[in-house]
Amino acid sequence: MAATGPSLFVASTLVTSMAGNSGRNRCLSSFRAMAVSADQKSSPATVSTRSTENGRWLEEKNRKGRKEEEELTSNIYSNPQEITDEKGKTLREYFQECKDLMIQSKAGPPRWFTPLECGSHAPDSPLLLFLPGIDGMGLGLFKHHHKLGKIFEIWCLHIPVSDKTSFTDLVKLVERTVRSEYKRSPDRPIYIVGESLGACIALDVAARNPDVDLVLILANPGDPLRMAFENAAKGLMPHQIVGELTQDLVAMSSYLSVLADMLPRETLLWKLQMLKSASSSANSHLHAVKNQALLLCSGKDQLFPSEEEAQRLYHMLPKCEKRVFEESGHFLFLEDGFDLVTAIKGASFYRHGKYLDYVSDYIPPTPYEFKKIYESNGWVLAVTSPVMLSTLEDGKVVRGLAGIPSEGPVLYVGYHMLLGFELAPLVLQFLMERNILLRGIAHPMMFTRAKEGRMLDLGSFDTYRLMGAVPVSGSNFYKLLSSKSHALLYPGGVREALHRKGEEYKLFWPEQSEFVRMASRFGAKIVPFGVVGEDDVGELVFDYNDQMQIPSLRTFIKELTEEVVHLRIDASGEVSNQDVYLPGVVPKLPGRFYYYFGKPIETKERKEELRNRERAHEVYLHVKTEVEKCIAYLKEKREEDPYRNLMTRLVYQAMHGFKAPVPTFEL
Repeated sequence: MAATGPSLFVASTLVTSMAGNSGRNRCLSSFRAMAVSADQKSSPATVSTRSTENGRWLEEKNRKGRKEEEELTSNIYSNPQEITDEKGKTLREYFQECKDLMIQSKAGPPRWFTPLECGSHAPDSPLLLFLPGIDGMGLGLFKHHHKLGKIFEIWCLHIPVSDKTSFTDLVKLVERTVRSEYKRSPDRPIYIVGESLGACIALDVAARNPDVDLVLILANPGDPLRMAFENAAKGLMPHQIVGELTQDLVAMSSYLSVLADMLPRETLLWKLQMLKSASSSANSHLHAVKNQALLLCSGKDQLFPSEEEAQRLYHMLPKCEKRVFEESGHFLFLEDGFDLVTAIKGASFYRHGKYLDYVSDYIPPTPYEFKKIYESNGWVLAVTSPVMLSTLEDGKVVRGLAGIPSEGPVLYVGYHMLLGFELAPLVLQFLMERNILLRGIAHPMMFTRAKEGRMLDLGSFDTYRLMGAVPVSGSNFYKLLSSKSHALLYPGGVREALHRKGEEYKLFWPEQSEFVRMASRFGAKIVPFGVVGEDDVGELVFDYNDQMQIPSLRTFIKELTEEVVHLRIDASGEVSNQDVYLPGVVPKLPGRFYYYFGKPIETKERKEELRNRERAHEVYLHVKTEVEKCIAYLKEKREEDPYRNLMTRLVYQAMHGFKAPVPTFEL
């Protein structure tokens, strides 16, 4: 992260839902596990939401605009191994719900409903409309209702079994809802999540309403049942179709079985024909869709070439991002390993207003999300066995993070190792040990592209965004400090993280102060820190200078650099060299990472003094000197660490248990 860088309601047998034809007509139906339609619901008197002030988890009670903040007393992140897995509902439960709903709601027009599992939401939550596929049940987000209900107001569209509303009329129905909600809350974005038929409706509605702030989330878009259509047109029933599919399509078999059991043959054929025309209509209107869109596609979709279709749409929709889930099949929303909320948060697609605010719109990782991130990075901690030192108020150096200020705003300023090797242990340890979320101020390349090319897909950086990274900018820096966050800043940026041979532990900071006066404006504590260990895990053998000597690689570097947003174009010296390249590193038998956080530098009582550029520059140079001292201290003291080498650490853990903390040098 450099300057490179979820109260369930008691289910009622009878609930009220909104008839789709008028948007106001009511009808009673015995939907199980569904609540009253959204326009009937009254806002709860008290709603619990999340916040990240002070970089900690807070609960915020919002009643008529008045907020009272309470800091959580326990650290829910301290033992990621003990965090229980989220147990979602099973496919068997999903199919049973579908069957029950098909039986109970064969008649009536299309209507909106809110699943009871969604619970209560914050008053300012954006609206999410779910548009189902060919089955029309509206239960496609079955496994995600609980988590989605914490951050969205959820309306799901249900199309009864016997209903034969045309595609055009379905589009108009959704459009009326969209226009009505837009008129009621013009500054609130409306999310439309669609799959199959629903995705086609979403695209048509977006094309017809360019003035409405719609956010499209489309799963495996396209015509996923064209095989079924082609065979059904020949007179084959779905059970026969299944036999022609591959042996891995157990889910599809169950799905088609439900359709075959509950839908008359002529109804199924009619719906399949409608899907065909819906696909054609959506394709003809793609040129008019200018909305923000997130395409979710499966890497192992055996029914439809989802990746190819997503790639086609990706190039046709101007404000589009794509995420590929390599191990998932066609029914993405029903997969155990897929989490829609995590996908939305990771792609920075969650917002309350017209524009994304990386600070106020941010939602911290849930314990389970953190556990998954920890598990994916656990090998880094195991291999490098990080040693973290901090400084108490009296100047005493201690092992651990006891010297880190609890209350924000705090600005951590330090050295960026090659490729940001230090980031994962740093951010994870702060959350586990101190319940502090470090908001990394990161290079824009993690959030956007100047143009498409060879750079890593933006999805590669979703974890950074999930953990709170924000793109570097004066406004984001201001918002972080004003919200009393714990912010992480690397003044050396790209040049430092992509340094050359022989430049490890050398700072590449701008000549002029970039952060002192802003920090003093909010009385932020500045914590200088150093980190060493990159030279103990790998050796840089093929650097920027080497690659620039080779014409083809020189061209490659130029192309990569042109794809990212340029920073510090007015800076002088080496820090102005923002070229992006891939360092050639030869791994070593891993050593150890060492972090040293110096004594916090107070700015609270120096606000007026530090308005003066010269005084601010003196503090800037002081911070830089402290970072260099931290690095020098670690380089010297690691020589005294008997467990600097991986093998000695493994021997120690074999004797004392692999969860036992490994000692280090004496302080």
